[in-house]
Amino acid sequence: MTGWVYWLAAVLVMALVTYIPRVLPLTLVRRRIESPFLRSFLYYMPFAVLGAMTFPAALYATDTPVSAAVGLAVALGMAFFGRQLLPVALASTAAVLLTECVMRLAHLL
Repeated sequence: MTGWVYWLAAVLVMALVTYIPRVLPLTLVRRRIESPFLRSFLYYMPFAVLGAMTFPAALYATDTPVSAAVGLAVALGMAFFGRQLLPVALASTAAVLLTECVMRLAHLL
C-alpha cells in the first residue's frame, strides 16, 4: 500500500470508529430512558472519563511528585469550596511553581 492510501484508510477507519459510538445511541434509543440508574450512569459518564484521563497526567506533569501533589491538593481544595475553573487552575499552577522554587532553593530538586 502506498503512503497516501495508507493514511486515507487510517483516517476513514478512525472516522468510522469515532462516529459509530455517537450515532448508535441515537438510532437505538427512541424513547425517554426511565431507569434512574441508567440515567445517572449516562449523566456522570463524561465526568468519570475526563477525570480518568486527567488525573494521571496531573501527577506526572511536573518535575517531582511532591510539587504535583501540592498542586493537586490546592486544586481539589479550591474546587471543593466551589471556586471557578480559572482561579483553580491559576492557584494550582502557582502552588506547583512555588513548591518547585522552594525545593530548588533548598537543593532538594
